[in-house]
Amino acid sequence: MTSLDIAICGAGPAGLATALYMRRLGHRPVILERFDAPKPLGSGLILQPTGQAVLHDLGLLDAIEALGAPIERLHGTDARTGRVVLDVRYNSLPGIGRGLGIHRAALFSVLHDAVLAAGIPIRTGHAVAGLSDLSDGRRAVILAEEQRTEPFDLVIDCLGGGSPLKLHSAGQGKSRSLPFGAIWGTVPWHEQGFEATALTQRYRAASVMIGVLPIGRSSADGPPLAAFFWSLKPDDYEAIRQNGLAAWKAEVLSHWPGVQVHLDAVDDFADMTLARYAHHTMTVPVGEALAFVGDSAHSASPQLGQGANMALLDARALHLALREHPDDLGKALAHYAKLRRGHVRLYQALSAMFTPFYQSDSRVLPVIRDLFVSVLAKIPPAPQLLAAIVAGALLSPIKKLELKAPPRG
Repeated sequence: MTSLDIAICGAGPAGLATALYMRRLGHRPVILERFDAPKPLGSGLILQPTGQAVLHDLGLLDAIEALGAPIERLHGTDARTGRVVLDVRYNSLPGIGRGLGIHRAALFSVLHDAVLAAGIPIRTGHAVAGLSDLSDGRRAVILAEEQRTEPFDLVIDCLGGGSPLKLHSAGQGKSRSLPFGAIWGTVPWHEQGFEATALTQRYRAASVMIGVLPIGRSSADGPPLAAFFWSLKPDDYEAIRQNGLAAWKAEVLSHWPGVQVHLDAVDDFADMTLARYAHHTMTVPVGEALAFVGDSAHSASPQLGQGANMALLDARALHLALREHPDDLGKALAHYAKLRRGHVRLYQALSAMFTPFYQSDSRVLPVIRDLFVSVLAKIPPAPQLLAAIVAGALLSPIKKLELKAPPRG
């Protein structure tokens, strides 16, 4: 196997997992990170069985499970009527596993510790701005102020949806901003009135969505936590801030009084993070000596909870492709794109289809949604199909990527 010098741009979960896989193949990865110290961004997420399978393959699932909170179902009701408008149970499809609510800091720390233990260097304060083509077919990474790195045989972009390297892909695709985003915060977990194994949500049509997700602990000795989120249009955020925290809390509680126990922990808007979402599917997630992993290749609304899981699957697929074609980088990158094409495009299409039913100004789509969930979604095979969609299991990515299904605790 030819040993490659590899630049991995970005020290998020995608970059860290990819670095571990590259080292497993005997390559020489270097992580370039724009912050002065690597750190997680955001609150919580659901690690689906697909993502768990990748972490199991990396030998890290036990450490993640020790910090996370098992999730058995996703459940949501209409704020006015109490009608169930979301009910997805993982056990509807036997053997599929279950979700794991996890704080992003916990996922980051487990992966980061593994990268340090593997001796993979992380260069901080390296903000990636572009690429420089070299005469020998290799590439240097252009940093801020036109600085350049040494040559690399392969550059892997894990910078996310705003990556400046997208223009170097063989098929960039089009990106569109989504009208709705959310503000997220991490709060202490309170079980009264909530299920410890469920993502619980409240809706008002499709323009209001509130959620509470148990996410375990950010560290082994930390308290149990929850991720709290409020859906909104990012353009409205400044007006909400101007109206004041008390007014915003009053609006939240008018839809869901029971969330008071979690909302009390929010003392300032600074305790919440504004998230903007965009939908983007790169038609060809590779370029010359360049691969895109995670949100830089495909980004979407978080409605299906697939973002981090898809990035982990990308990392595994790139590992398989380079293992299959150790002496032909071009063939390896083409194989990587092929391995992920069907699964990525299917879930991007599903996300684009489902999101307006839960986040939009439409008056018609929520009515259709409520009818489907209250009636049709209870009739087999709909419960099994919904469980498979949420688990990320359609098109069998675990089997295709030669992973073992994660053991169920």
